[in-house]
Amino acid sequence: MNSSEYPFLYRIQDPGDLKVLNSQELLQLASELRKYIIEVVSCNPGHLGASLGVVELTVALHYVFNTPYDKIIWDVGHQAYGHKILTGRRDVFHTQRKKGGLSGFPTPKESEYDAFGVGHSSTSISAALGMAIADKLQGITNRNIVAVIGDGSMTAGMAFEALNNAGVSKANMIVVLNDNRMSISPNVGAFSEYLLDIATSNTYNKVKNDVWRILGKVEIAQKAVQKIDNAIKSIVLRHSNLFEAFGFRYFGPIDGHDLLYLTRVLEDLKKIPGPKLLHIITQKGKGFKQAEIDQVTFHAPGKFDKETGQLIVEQGEKQSPPNYQDVFGYTLTELAGKNNKIVGVTPAMLTGCSMHIFQEHFPERTFDVGIAEQHAVTFSAGLAIAGMKPFCNIYSSFMQRAYDQAIHDVVLQDLPVVFCLDRGGLVGADGATHQGAFDIAYFRCIPNIVLAAPKDEIELRNLMYVASQYQHPIVLRYPRGKGVHTNWQAPFQSIEIGKGEKLLEGNQVVVLALGHPVNFALRAAKKLVENNINIGVYNMRFAKPIDVDLVLEACHKYKYIITIEDGTIVGGFGSGVLEIMQEKGLKNNVIRLGIPDKFIEHATQTEQYQECGFNTEAIVKTVMSLVEKEF
Repeated sequence: MNSSEYPFLYRIQDPGDLKVLNSQELLQLASELRKYIIEVVSCNPGHLGASLGVVELTVALHYVFNTPYDKIIWDVGHQAYGHKILTGRRDVFHTQRKKGGLSGFPTPKESEYDAFGVGHSSTSISAALGMAIADKLQGITNRNIVAVIGDGSMTAGMAFEALNNAGVSKANMIVVLNDNRMSISPNVGAFSEYLLDIATSNTYNKVKNDVWRILGKVEIAQKAVQKIDNAIKSIVLRHSNLFEAFGFRYFGPIDGHDLLYLTRVLEDLKKIPGPKLLHIITQKGKGFKQAEIDQVTFHAPGKFDKETGQLIVEQGEKQSPPNYQDVFGYTLTELAGKNNKIVGVTPAMLTGCSMHIFQEHFPERTFDVGIAEQHAVTFSAGLAIAGMKPFCNIYSSFMQRAYDQAIHDVVLQDLPVVFCLDRGGLVGADGATHQGAFDIAYFRCIPNIVLAAPKDEIELRNLMYVASQYQHPIVLRYPRGKGVHTNWQAPFQSIEIGKGEKLLEGNQVVVLALGHPVNFALRAAKKLVENNINIGVYNMRFAKPIDVDLVLEACHKYKYIITIEDGTIVGGFGSGVLEIMQEKGLKNNVIRLGIPDKFIEHATQTEQYQECGFNTEAIVKTVMSLVEKEF
């Protein structure tokens, strides 16, 4: 870091260094922090817009509170880049989301300033309440617990469950609601409109804030405070405030980019006992013109020019195969053009899963329900039982949040919902919180469901075509990133449920592969031919039902069976193959390749495949070791 370019940020080794800065120096620090985030993220891709939107809040929190003794819990955590930079990680910030570097999200394993591990949304208030109650039970009365939530997270049911519990607990905690009317895509739903209504009705809040500011400077009994508060409500409040109804003292909305006012308000809130909610209005992408204009793209833009905002396209990327996500979006659009019962449902991932492509053609049949996975699944069940054909697209790691709804509301009732699990398998830089490692295992154990994984984008199209006609629950899981074909828009072909295919025949060793690792196996087979070793490669397609005939054929023809899946090997596809063999009394040698029984941290997908030992090189090595046993 250049000290002449960042004279104040250069001096900050930990939040204690903020305490000596005067008002003008704090403002300069915030400006430098925003500039530094832009500089680093422009060439080390990550979540940009959310972190730019809370620069002033981040500085204010660490200036006012005594972290790490006081606890700040960042909901989701993708807005915590400034927090990381101010808490001793400035000089390694460029390593974020890289193998061996900083996580893209707060994690206590990384720093004592990260009070709670996050990555998924809407957990902060629950965690903060737990901490506050723990302090109360242990007689700790001088610690401040702050939950920072927003960027779409308040639309999830868990946040309201926590508000409901916290309001009656009288726990000493502060919730900062960062209202930028965005998550990844624009916020949706009645609650988003409610916040807008509050933001445009300031009379009550201005009067209340002014009164509390006066009260903060004098000694006054709590009963008197409550009477004054009630009087303000009766005079100027036109409608009840939701947060007050939950038992919180509500303050705001205020300008979340007014750093000096933020610090004064937070100082005041420290003096008020019980649960408080501070509503701030911010702009996602604040301070970088392109990120302010195109907030969706600059949520996580990849590499870009820090001066112009121009996105940097890697050489050869324009001619590369499409993302599986875009194949999903275009294929769903194509299918819906022939079937007016098809609808699309997604929980706040309209752009990420490419359902925006479908929305452009069928806006009235597109439902972005906000960050609400449980609701998305049961909403899809309602659509299905009433005669529609919902394609419910949820990231694999987020589907974990709606497991009960999938079983109870969809599968138990045998409803024809198509679950499209985006980002199934290893996801790369987002790391442990976002790996789609468990869906094969947790869906395979449910009766009355089909679970399929295409080997490429052409097979994804065909499986979506099959799913559009299937009258029972079905899950299609596919990976993050690019496919393997540039010419992928082939005519639809039907695939029989539960049937795989033989791609290569060989001697001694056969690979039973599920999903995109089929391509690793094919590349490994090509390399092994150079050593005069021929292996069989079977594209199994289905983790449930597994093609029993194909498994039995493989067991009778080959001595060694290698199973490969981009999912946990504990209870996964390989376990299913072993179950079939045990039932049939077969004793072939079986090696299962996939994600081992551990959480996989952030790295590139290529590095993660290597770490987990199921990339092309690992398959070659495994086969070679088996063949060597024969000699």
